Amino acid sequence: MSRLSSLRPVLPILIGASVMLSLAMGLRQSLGIFVPPLTRDVGISVGDFTVAVAIQNLTWGVLQPFAGALAVRVGFRPLMVGGSVLYLLGLALLASAHSMLAVVVGAGLLIGTAMATTGTAMAMATASSAVSPQVRSMVLGFVSASGSLGAMLAAPIGQAITQEWGWRMGVAAFVVLALVMLPAAWTAGRVDQSRPPLDARQAEQSGRHALMGALRHPPFLVMALAYTVCGMQLVFLTTHLPSYLDICGMDPMLSAQALGLIGGFNVLGSLFFGWAGGRVNKLLLLGCIYMLRSLGFIWFFHVLPTPETTMIFASVMGFLWLGVSPLVQGWIAQTFGLRWQAMIAGVAFFSHQLGSFVGAFGGGWLYDLMSNYSLAWKIGAGLGLTMGAIQIGFALASRTQAPRLAV
Repeated sequence: MSRLSSLRPVLPILIGASVMLSLAMGLRQSLGIFVPPLTRDVGISVGDFTVAVAIQNLTWGVLQPFAGALAVRVGFRPLMVGGSVLYLLGLALLASAHSMLAVVVGAGLLIGTAMATTGTAMAMATASSAVSPQVRSMVLGFVSASGSLGAMLAAPIGQAITQEWGWRMGVAAFVVLALVMLPAAWTAGRVDQSRPPLDARQAEQSGRHALMGALRHPPFLVMALAYTVCGMQLVFLTTHLPSYLDICGMDPMLSAQALGLIGGFNVLGSLFFGWAGGRVNKLLLLGCIYMLRSLGFIWFFHVLPTPETTMIFASVMGFLWLGVSPLVQGWIAQTFGLRWQAMIAGVAFFSHQLGSFVGAFGGGWLYDLMSNYSLAWKIGAGLGLTMGAIQIGFALASRTQAPRLAV
C-alpha cells in the first residue's frame, strides 16, 4: 500500500503519458480501417498505401534513438508537445489527400516523426523517470495498457463515421481525437521538473558510452533482433487484417470490432506482463509472447475466417500485443539505468521498426504479387517461432550479468 501511495504526487505525469500514448498508438493502429475506401477513392493500390505505412514505421524507428538522446538535453515536454502537433498535421493532410504523395507525407513522414516523440519509448521513459524501481514494472504495465485504449475508441468511431459519411470524415474524427494529445503531452512533461537528481556515475556517462555498452551486451542484441519479428507481426496485422477480412467477404465493421477487441485485451495483457515482469525473467517472457503469437497466426490464417474465429484471434493477439513494452522498457531501465533509457530503447525500437517496415510493405507487396496473404502470414509465423525459440533458449542459457551501467 505504501508503494502505491508513493505514486500520488506523480499521478498527473503518469496519466498524461498514458493518454498521450493511448491516442498516439490507438489512432495509428486504426488507420487500417481506411485502406479499402481510401485506396478506391484516391486511386492507389493496397501496396501503395502500405508504402506510406512502411515509411511511417521506418521514420519512427530511425528518429527514435535521436529523440531519446535529445530528451536528455532539452527535456521531454518540448519533444512530446511538438510531436503531438506533427501528429495533428499528418492526420489533417491524410484527410485531404488526393494523391499518393499526400498519403505518404501525411500518414508516413509526419505521423512517423510524431510517433518518435509521443510513442512507446518516450511515454515509457517518462513514466520510468517519475517512479521508484520498486513499482516501475507495474507502472510500465499500466502505461502500456493505456496504449490500447485508444484503439478501442478510435477504430469503432472511425469505422462508423466512415460508413455513414465517408473515409475523409472518419480521418477528420481522428484529428479531433488527436487534439487531446496536446494537453496530455504538456502534463506528462512535468517529469522534467520532478525527476530525481542523477548520481555522479550517471551524470558522467556519455550517450556514446551508454550506447556502446548496450551494443556490446549479448542479451540486448538478441532481444533487439527478436524485437524485429515483433514489429513485423504487429504491423502486418494492423495494416492488412482489414483488407484480409474484406477479401474473405466479412462485414467491414468486423475489422473495427477486431481492432477494438485487440485494444481491450491488450489492457489485460499489458497489466499481466507488467506484473509478471517484476517476478519472472523478462527476456524469457518475451520469447514466450513471440511463440504464442506465431501459433495464433497459424491457427487463424490456416482456414477461412468467421466472425467467431476473428474475435477469438483478436482477443489472443490483444493479450500478447503491447505486453512486450513493459518487459523491454523495464529490462532496459533495470540493465542500463534511466538517463539514457529512451535512447537505448530507441535503438532497440529501430530494430522493431525495421520489422514493421517489412510487415507493412512486404505484406502489401506479396499481396499485389500473389493476390493473397498466404505466403506473408507463413513467413511471419515461421520467423516468430524461430526468434521466440532463440530468445527463450538464450534467456535460459545465458548467465551474463548486467553491464555496470545500471543504477
